[in-house]
Amino acid sequence: MRTDTKTSLSPLVLALFTGALAIVFLLAFQGWIAHGADIFLSLAEAGISWCF
Repeated sequence: MRTDTKTSLSPLVLALFTGALAIVFLLAFQGWIAHGADIFLSLAEAGISWCF
């Protein structure tokens, strides 16, 4: 008897995961746009801005 044990994600779960990931990336990008200059200046004062 052959039993297929491979299960895949349903399209709904995949869509919800992708949407949640997109929202997280959008919020991170918005935070970088709003505070990017301050982050860069604080890194420059610490001498590690060359990492970016």
